[in-house]
Amino acid sequence: MEAGDGDWSALWAEKIEKAEKEKRRELVLQGQLTDKKIQQTSSLNPKIYSLTLLNYLEISQSPSLREIDAGIGNLIHLQSLLLCRNKLSEIPRAVGSLKSLKVLDVSVNELQALPEEISQLCDLNTLNVSCNQIKALPTGLSKCVKLAIINISKNEISAFPADFFSDDLDLLSTIVANENAIADISGEISNLSALKNLDLSNNKLTEIPSELADCSKLKEINFRGNKLKDKRLEKMVNGCQTKSVLDYLRAGGRGKGKGKGKQDSGEKDDSREKEKKKRPDKRQKNRKEEEEEEDLNRMVVRVLHVSDSPTAVTVKVTALVKEVRPYIVCCVVKGMNLKSGNALKRFLTAQIKLHDEICEKRTKATIATHDLQLVKGPLLYDARSPKTLKIVPLGRKEIKAADLVRQLQLEAEEQRKQRKRQNVSGLHKYLQLLDDKENYPCVVDAEDHVISFPPITNSEKTKMRKSTSELFVEVTSSTSLQVCKDVMDSLILEEASFDLETDPANGETASEPAANENAEKEASPELTVQQVRIVDTDGSLKVVYPSKTDLNMDISNLTVVR
Repeated sequence: MEAGDGDWSALWAEKIEKAEKEKRRELVLQGQLTDKKIQQTSSLNPKIYSLTLLNYLEISQSPSLREIDAGIGNLIHLQSLLLCRNKLSEIPRAVGSLKSLKVLDVSVNELQALPEEISQLCDLNTLNVSCNQIKALPTGLSKCVKLAIINISKNEISAFPADFFSDDLDLLSTIVANENAIADISGEISNLSALKNLDLSNNKLTEIPSELADCSKLKEINFRGNKLKDKRLEKMVNGCQTKSVLDYLRAGGRGKGKGKGKQDSGEKDDSREKEKKKRPDKRQKNRKEEEEEEDLNRMVVRVLHVSDSPTAVTVKVTALVKEVRPYIVCCVVKGMNLKSGNALKRFLTAQIKLHDEICEKRTKATIATHDLQLVKGPLLYDARSPKTLKIVPLGRKEIKAADLVRQLQLEAEEQRKQRKRQNVSGLHKYLQLLDDKENYPCVVDAEDHVISFPPITNSEKTKMRKSTSELFVEVTSSTSLQVCKDVMDSLILEEASFDLETDPANGETASEPAANENAEKEASPELTVQQVRIVDTDGSLKVVYPSKTDLNMDISNLTVVR
């Protein structure tokens, strides 16, 4: 039963009045209740701007919210301001008055620009403006000297501001700028002494500055999807070999010596005659190295069709999931080696990264990976009452879904208190997706055991282990089927490049193979992806993955055999 207009207004007013009366430091307004009220009044309740004790304010998932009043500048004690998943077209200049602000999240809106007053936020630690239509960042961001994380992904940004790569930003450790139109990176990026993670995938870069190798703390880079002039380097970045790419840049590319370790002019003069004598051999050696590099970075994904596999997995979907989490795609992956060293840990870390980035902290989609040998098909994707739905979560004992969610909510709240409410955790965000849901989504096996409870957890019963050789993978979403497919494509690419990162025999980077007989055999692994059919309760096909339109990625060293 839906609440009437009067009920919505009463609930809205009660929540704000309670925050004022109890002198609360936090206020969260999101989803259907908030959106319904904004539709009626065309704006936020002005009383919000008088709650000056607030240090945490979240107004999210309200498509009717198109503007924020300048009164936001009154909340001078705010440390975290989250205005994500609305329809905001601009941010008021008054945001520059929030001198205590540490976290600003305005992702997934319709912003085309940011106010320059953001540069006045001297305590700002985290800035997330992803998934908007922003064409340029404001100048002066170098004044945000405590900035540690910036996410500008999925916008229309063509360049970084001139002052962005300033040594004043000596705490900036993470830059996420994928899926923009960035065409150039200044060599001054080496000024960012704390930089650890850099994602510039799917932009318009043609070169990567050699100075990037001088960022001594850099651990992870992603330049996939850029058409680089140096094709050897392009193959390397598509294989995501961070260490190899940095070593290559440090050497200046093909031994040109542009990095810090280059020879001085005197040494160059002394060796010139020797180099002339060696030149024919060196050219031949370079060609051989390039051919070896191509082999090392070649990724092959072979699609196994349902008709080619008598044991193909099928997932049946009930009508009940339509109201809670309607979209799902699945597949079976064969050919990964998780036995050596920390391979399993690295794979799970890569999955977490996908959850944080393309899945947007699980709010957009959720990935679940299982040991296929422990999955008993056929499977059912269903929605069941949280009071009767039971699961054995990863690392826990069997519990009802309602009790598990309650436990996780308490843990999330405790986590926020420990962090002094400066950050909202991913756990807190995706738990809210189940608010007010009569049924919870679940994947159930042939014995009626729940093996997955998205977006919360998998089951301990189908948990991946080092001995796992075949994976059953599912991606679910409440957003769209295409989101599921995009996430699955990214996961398959991650899995295909997984064995390129290290040699399973000894953990060395693939671009520096060990001198053993098996190195050549292990250099170019082939991944097999077996189709999984999703059908309705009548057996009619809803979707099959991967189809002919899936895995169509413009990556030079990826070959998909269908």
